Amino acid sequence: MSLSQNISIVHPDFFITGLTGTPYSTYFYIFLFIIYFISIIGNSIVILIIALHRSLHSPMYIGVFNLALADIGESNALIPNMMKIFFSDSQYISYNDCLANMFFVNFFITVQTYTLVVLAFDRFIAICLPLRYNAIVNNKFMTILFSVIWAFNTFLVTLSTSLMTRLSFCKSNVVESWYCDYGRLLRLPCNDSSINNVIAIIITAFFLVAPPFIIVLSYLGIFIALCKITTWEGRFKALKTCVSHLLAVGSFFLPILCNMIAAPSINARIISGSLSFALPPMLNPIIYVLNTAKIKDLIRKVLNNRSAPIRENVSK
Repeated sequence: MSLSQNISIVHPDFFITGLTGTPYSTYFYIFLFIIYFISIIGNSIVILIIALHRSLHSPMYIGVFNLALADIGESNALIPNMMKIFFSDSQYISYNDCLANMFFVNFFITVQTYTLVVLAFDRFIAICLPLRYNAIVNNKFMTILFSVIWAFNTFLVTLSTSLMTRLSFCKSNVVESWYCDYGRLLRLPCNDSSINNVIAIIITAFFLVAPPFIIVLSYLGIFIALCKITTWEGRFKALKTCVSHLLAVGSFFLPILCNMIAAPSINARIISGSLSFALPPMLNPIIYVLNTAKIKDLIRKVLNNRSAPIRENVSK
């Protein structure tokens, strides 16, 4: 193990434990790679469809576009690095690579959370204030809002990652996780980590407590607005526009909640934790393609246009 020492600050290479003593762990990593492949293909298709078709250049699809970007970023930050570590001879990762891994995983997850909040706000305004929707939520507003989100998240995650450099890891270099987990690393230093713990609490409040709370408040407002609609047909039509977002929220927060509640062993926590990070990027493009009429119609038109020349050649 190589150590770089600055006065009394020890920055070692870290040993990522992963699944220890599990006989079929290789199959699980292969399964994660399949999830990764589907995530990259699915989100790339969503990005291309939204970028190339002007009919989808609207506030809601700007949100979906940003969600797909964050999904691709998180998948690339997490799974290839896991494959590299656990299929190589060594499970060591250098100190700088560990911080880089931590930064990109945390950054794209925080972008995902607030993208879901923005999409909840979009549905709230569309259903509760439909006559003012175009005045409040427009492309310029969404572009500025997402620029602020990406900038703020960059600042906060950069701050939390850079503060790790003041910690001395002379107690242990073993990270009981599947990546350079910020929370797990905070258990290892032998000097004062109180500032880092405060930042960890702030990040948890900003990105794991506030977002679901805001989303729940948004849907309480939507529920009240739906109760004021006189016909069941009108209620169903309005609620149908929220299905994709509700599924995306569920696929993101429910696995995290399950991981926090039920993880009796290290291996169980690692399996549930890695799935809670890997599954939402795979499910989101499927959710939005299957539940969005515009995207389904565009895909159908593209397939029909490409199959038309083939049918003509066959008929000849």
